[in-house]
Amino acid sequence: MLAAAHLWQPFHEYVFMRRALLGGLVLACATAPLGVFLILRRMSLIGDAVAHGILPGAALGFWFAGLSLPALTIGGLGAGLGMAGLAAWITRRTGLREDASLAAIYPISLASGVLILGIAGKRLDLLHLLFGSALAVDGPTLTGMLWVSGFSLIAMALIYKPLLLDTLDPLFLQTVSRLGPLAHGVFLTLVVLNLVIGFQAIGALMVVGLMMLPAAASRFWSRRLPTLMSIATLLGCLSVWFGLLLSFYFSLPSGPAIVLVAGSLYLLSVVFGPVHGLLRRPPLFTSQ
Repeated sequence: MLAAAHLWQPFHEYVFMRRALLGGLVLACATAPLGVFLILRRMSLIGDAVAHGILPGAALGFWFAGLSLPALTIGGLGAGLGMAGLAAWITRRTGLREDASLAAIYPISLASGVLILGIAGKRLDLLHLLFGSALAVDGPTLTGMLWVSGFSLIAMALIYKPLLLDTLDPLFLQTVSRLGPLAHGVFLTLVVLNLVIGFQAIGALMVVGLMMLPAAASRFWSRRLPTLMSIATLLGCLSVWFGLLLSFYFSLPSGPAIVLVAGSLYLLSVVFGPVHGLLRRPPLFTSQ
């Protein structure tokens, strides 16, 4: 009974923990389907690149307006979409692969964001932007996270079929519909939007872990797409819950704690997962 009480006591006693939990849960529900599709579309590293790319815009918003959710969101969204658009333009003009373009741009974006914060004299707040804090989830931030998560789930439901066809058989989709580029554009916008809204609580460098690790872990538990998204959502919610508990009881940064729990669940899935898990694989050599 005592151990069970520790699982809910912080959320019962402290308002900021309840806000962090609710915000993290809705963020996990929104990012899980996006992470699954990023893996299926072989775009896993794009989330990491965009997470770095939003930092200059968020830094400018922070410079001019402080910890203002609209300013941080608009700045980060503009920088993230601008980075993705620039990478797509370079790819079309030069033939360089999109992931290579993003890999070349995101260190520039990260360095620019750090320099902007340094020039503004806000060095102490750099850790907040990079790694997040449960204390950052105030009322307006939580409201923004709820709106973004709800919008993301509705938009994903609307583009699900064309996005799925564009992922599995883009040539067939081109013959029957022209929705492929639109679905891809909406999908990337949702990725950027969730990364922007998530860095308030999880951190710019940590939110991508909540997006990708549960999605990667789910691949070891099922082959069916709806089940993959459900499992990824469940693992993301567990990561938020137990990560916040670790942060509370051991005075750890909340963003890294959440991602470390997600990483532990991923490693457990690699070992024990029924689909290509290490313990389920046949031995390489058999005695005759």
